[in-house]
Amino acid sequence: MNTEQPARLDWFKSSYSSGEGGACVEVAPATTVIHVRDSKERGGPQLAFPRRAWSGFVAGLGRDRDRI
Repeated sequence: MNTEQPARLDWFKSSYSSGEGGACVEVAPATTVIHVRDSKERGGPQLAFPRRAWSGFVAGLGRDRDRI
């Protein structure tokens, strides 16, 4: 897994996230990877996924939602 870490990451939450402290993640796109972290543990561990893998994951979310 590529662990590219730019000097500064611009993190954001989904517009679907509430401000009530629920189970949210934040993402920060970089050149070759997408960084992911727990919004409640901003100084904690992060995951980094290749852009292609992240795109497949996000596309799969839309397909799975239609089956529920």
